[in-house]
Amino acid sequence: MAAGPAQALTATGGVEQRPRHVAIIMDGNGRWATERGWPRLVGHRRGAERVKQIVRACPDLGVNWLTIYAFSTENWKRSTEEVLGLMKIFRRYIEREAEGMSAEGVRMRFIGGRERLDPKLRALMSSIEARTAGNTRLNLTVAINYGGRDELTRAAGRLAQKIARGELAEAGEDDLAGCLDTAGQPDPDLVIRTSGETRTSNFLPWQAAYAEYEFTPTMWPDFTPEHLGTILERFGMRERRFGGA
Repeated sequence: MAAGPAQALTATGGVEQRPRHVAIIMDGNGRWATERGWPRLVGHRRGAERVKQIVRACPDLGVNWLTIYAFSTENWKRSTEEVLGLMKIFRRYIEREAEGMSAEGVRMRFIGGRERLDPKLRALMSSIEARTAGNTRLNLTVAINYGGRDELTRAAGRLAQKIARGELAEAGEDDLAGCLDTAGQPDPDLVIRTSGETRTSNFLPWQAAYAEYEFTPTMWPDFTPEHLGTILERFGMRERRFGGA
């Protein structure tokens, strides 16, 4: 079951809603670089540095869970050079940041199909998941080779196997949610997409069914903790009724 947003008293004594779980579609890295006459991979490297800043800012902003969309199942359609460069950036980022994140109390997990990823990258992912499993200051989930439809298809397969084994007589929403990559994690309260695009791009379709959305024109390499703080403040002014009157 999804946990609700955190609450804090405002200066006037009212209750301000703060999202406990924020999910971000980190868009615009390639365009940011192209606009400056640089190779697209320069933008992706700058975007990876931005991730580090946002991760460090989240706990102080009241965010306990952060999910970021790093590489989608559709991103394989990009040029071989860009895909290989992105995978190299992911691997270096994980290697370089693992110890620092662990020391800062960040638990890191990955969602998405892993079979297509390089074995060395998969090993690094498993290693950091194990090393940070006991951390509680921030839960960081990175979506790599992730697509919402792919996740739902894989989850339906797992659910069918449970029914075939006689573990379930019939399946409900909670049973399917328990077969998702995000099983046991709270649903996002807020989904942010940078760069001005207003699509959800197959990101967390099940989990974000009742999330608030914010689309910002800011490119991801320019998206600062101050930008995030402003969006969180706007979230606090929204009335969330979840279908109620």
